[in-house]
Amino acid sequence: MPSKNSSRLAALTVAAVCSTVSAVVLTSPAHAAAIRIHDIQGATRTSPLAGKQVTDVAGVVTGVRTYGSSKGFWIQDTAPDDDPATSEGVFVFTSSAPKAAAGDAVTVSGTVSEYVPGGASSGNQSVTEITKPTVTVVSSGNALPAATVIDAKSVPAVYAPAGDPAANGSVNALPLRPSEYALDLYESLEGMNVRVGSSRVVTASDAYAELWVTVKPHENPTRRGGTVYGSYESQNTGRLQIQSLGTVADFPAANVGDTLAGRTEGPLDYTQFGGYTLVARELGTLDKGGLERETTRRQKRGELAVATYNVENLDPADGTFAAHAAAIVDHLQSPDVVSLEEIQDNNGAKDDGTVAADVTVNKLIDAIVAAGGPKYDWRSVDPVNDQDGGEPGGNIRQVFLFNPERVSFTDRAGGDSTTPVGVTRTHGRAALTASPGRIAPADEAWKNSRKPLAGEFVFRGKTVFVIANHFASKGGDQGLTAQYQPPARSSETQRHAQADAVNGFVKDILKAQKNADVVTLGDINDFEFSGTAQRLEDGGALWSAIKSLPRSERYTYDYQGNSQVLDQILISPSIRHDDFAYDSVHINSEFNDQISDHDPQVLRFRP
Repeated sequence: MPSKNSSRLAALTVAAVCSTVSAVVLTSPAHAAAIRIHDIQGATRTSPLAGKQVTDVAGVVTGVRTYGSSKGFWIQDTAPDDDPATSEGVFVFTSSAPKAAAGDAVTVSGTVSEYVPGGASSGNQSVTEITKPTVTVVSSGNALPAATVIDAKSVPAVYAPAGDPAANGSVNALPLRPSEYALDLYESLEGMNVRVGSSRVVTASDAYAELWVTVKPHENPTRRGGTVYGSYESQNTGRLQIQSLGTVADFPAANVGDTLAGRTEGPLDYTQFGGYTLVARELGTLDKGGLERETTRRQKRGELAVATYNVENLDPADGTFAAHAAAIVDHLQSPDVVSLEEIQDNNGAKDDGTVAADVTVNKLIDAIVAAGGPKYDWRSVDPVNDQDGGEPGGNIRQVFLFNPERVSFTDRAGGDSTTPVGVTRTHGRAALTASPGRIAPADEAWKNSRKPLAGEFVFRGKTVFVIANHFASKGGDQGLTAQYQPPARSSETQRHAQADAVNGFVKDILKAQKNADVVTLGDINDFEFSGTAQRLEDGGALWSAIKSLPRSERYTYDYQGNSQVLDQILISPSIRHDDFAYDSVHINSEFNDQISDHDPQVLRFRP
């Protein structure tokens, strides 16, 4: 998923109402013929006055931002029109820290501009602003305009209108219909003072002083307090990002299922990461929901337990080894086989040609032993330097851990970073030509991406084929709040090709042995209902086991208020048609103190 620019952390320690305006003139109030804010905002997403000069635009300051690259303040007209599509608020961009306070009545002259957070290539909507302003402070200490309440009754059930085909799917020029579409409602309130009441937290707080709540408590709830993302057609319209205008230290450490109680109020902004965001001048109090990390049951003697766990760029310098070990031993109950994703090389992000990861892996194994777990053995294939994507210099790869007291690994020489593994038939049974080996490493599907790791395991005399995956990320996809509706998912083209390659390899195994036990697992970076999953499942070769869970439990990752599936364990027909148990073990994604942004999963079955 996309990462946030570290620069957003800069200067989040400055109070919200302590700033300077680029040009302050203590003169007479605005004249009667001045343009009003609703004239600037208009009834579409972009201003009809974009690029034009405006003079003496009147409003009351509702919030001041003194940090980051977008310094300025919001003003709102106290004499609104009667058109619900036209916002009465606007952001005044000052470029340097402004000297203004909430409650100041001002007039502003400047240029109307449309600013796209993240740049035009992001596909994001734009924010209407007044730039290069000259500001007149008329009076101070005025009452703020009454906040518009955002709640379950006011937010429509449909997320967004379909974009204009003649404009590449953009919704920018479409008339706003705030009673029909959630994105239109939010856009009609852009820059205005808004309020939410007591609301459930659906994405934990982060280092950027942000969290997500839902104003629709009955909208696709998980059993632990989140909101399930179950299809491309249902975007969960009650989600809203909350961001602080104060300091990082003032922001609550919230988990999913907590409640942001009382009143949270401030201007409604649109940000690069998350879209519509309530920038809280007044933040509610946090009522803890008591969420605890889950623990799965231990596998029975005759059950093979196979798990997948993305440990998020683990390298020897990290301070999370003991926590990851506790996750594997205490919460996953020491699975027999663990597929690890995002194991970095021995010096992490340092890009000096190092590709070996034995220091990283052995440090984790030692931590597992110290936590009371088994002495795992391991197998992997080192990648070609800087060819598998991920953090530059990190050389992330998949690694098999396995408990040699419960399961054995079938070693066959010949598997390296560039040689493709194949399938043969020996004595009527399928076998890999190399174990461990990588699937089609030279295929364009894996360019700048992690190559699947295949291996043979034996449990109680039965062979099990395990394929560890880490598909291409969603980086570059347009956000749900993009100006293009539906948003483009450009990254899935590569994942579709990757899924086709893995599906074809599994079919080769099943062609050689119809009843072969095959487990394909890892960070698929796509949903269980996605085209990627459909391609993996093509022809019945595989089936995503997370679909055996109730819908309220189908998630491994929490992003922008949506609890969703990115990590999957897919199984061949021989496993699916026997008894198996599947568990997504929620220990990370819902918590503000997560050690990875992914939850692990575990499959238990009898080969």
